Amino acid sequence: MKLISVAVLFSSALISMAPESWAKPETDYLSAQESDPKMLGWMVGSPPAPEKLITQPQSNYFSFPKLRWTVCHIREFLPTKNVSRGLGVPTPLMYALDNNIDAVTFKPLDQQQSMTWLESLDANYTDGILVLHKGKVVYEKYAGCLDEQRKHAAMSMTKSLTGLLAEILIAQGKLNEHAQVDSIVPELKGSAFGSATVRQVMDMTTALDYSENYADPNADIWIYSKAANPLPKPKEYQGPEGYFEYLQSVVQKGEHGEAFAYKTVNTDALGWIVSRTA
Repeated sequence: MKLISVAVLFSSALISMAPESWAKPETDYLSAQESDPKMLGWMVGSPPAPEKLITQPQSNYFSFPKLRWTVCHIREFLPTKNVSRGLGVPTPLMYALDNNIDAVTFKPLDQQQSMTWLESLDANYTDGILVLHKGKVVYEKYAGCLDEQRKHAAMSMTKSLTGLLAEILIAQGKLNEHAQVDSIVPELKGSAFGSATVRQVMDMTTALDYSENYADPNADIWIYSKAANPLPKPKEYQGPEGYFEYLQSVVQKGEHGEAFAYKTVNTDALGWIVSRTA
């Protein structure tokens, strides 16, 4: 019986929560095989060797290649909550594995040379992938820190889940996609989100004075990250506390609905809308 029951792909890729880790040229990064946590021996031994320790907050635990170990050990770094899946018996997954998928070839965007599906997994530092087709698992593979029993950080894949919850509420007639956000969450009145519609938040067409340029250590995403960090703030910290306070501080720049821009704070605002509605 498998614990994973949806079609998902978990990748360590170049995800990072530390701005300094984005400054290195891509050519400096180890390959998928070279950065494999098991090969590098992170946190092995009792105690581990000093150069193999990954700690919080002293270590840059979300920088590459430590990241490839961290994504399977998030609960050892940050306070989390275990959410029950319910009391029912898990439904076992049915299997119809297709052994030909690994050999499928394609040409990546902006590249001249083709690669196989199997080669693409290493190119993307894929830790795990499971593909469901017509209710059956047709493909399943694990690497790095992951196996079929272990949990893995989902990162921005969770945006799709938040959006799906909002769409369900709209389909049920409980959420009006054309409603102005501050009519649902009065706390956002006066912020950039307050004057946007629910649909504009869902589509990320809000006009926000907010930068999500991870390569810029002074970008707003890092101010947001500091606000949302669940660990105690430094004594000198003067910024907002938590997601809710930060969302109320975002100001408008331009007109809502004119352009799409990928900005994580939209999903946090949508989560607040969904929570308040449901």
